Amino acid sequence: MALRDYERKRNFEVTPEPKPSRRTSHGKLLYVIQKHAASHLHYDFRLEWNGVLLSWAVPKGPSLDPSVKRLAMHVEDHPVEYGGFEGVIPEGEYGGGTVMVWDRGTWEPEVADVDAALAKGDLKFTLRGEKLRGSWVLVRTPRGWLLIKHRDEFASKEDVLVKQPRSVVSHKLLAEIASENGGDVEKAAKGDAPPKTSR
Repeated sequence: MALRDYERKRNFEVTPEPKPSRRTSHGKLLYVIQKHAASHLHYDFRLEWNGVLLSWAVPKGPSLDPSVKRLAMHVEDHPVEYGGFEGVIPEGEYGGGTVMVWDRGTWEPEVADVDAALAKGDLKFTLRGEKLRGSWVLVRTPRGWLLIKHRDEFASKEDVLVKQPRSVVSHKLLAEIASENGGDVEKAAKGDAPPKTSR
């Protein structure tokens, strides 16, 4: 099963993460990005396909600048229900830390055969999110995948991670989500701080 790794890594008697129901949705395909203050802050980029959320961990988060190529590490598939998860994974559990629904919406492939594009390592798609929109591509390289914005009317030099740090579901910051769910507020607050830029 595509979700075997997801289930194997989690103790559902401890974590509030959703158990897979193996349901499939009909209609538009879900897209979601979850900001995750685990051992290291990262953004989990997810696209619904074949009844699961295909998932990539993006350490530096997405960029609206087409000249910026962001490393995206392919991780285990997640259940479609995970797209609505916001809260705290207990410390000591896999992925322990605070999770925010940073962006969500729908996506549409720009290729005729998604499975063939994934196998080739070159998936072009359109996002219709609350924060991210327009044309994007995931490209596989020897070091991992890269998430890249295509040049269109939604491309920008603006740092969307700094400009729009709040959840699209609760409108809260990571520290607020941690505080309300018994998480590590100090660790979560570090994820809310603007990244340090080198001169």
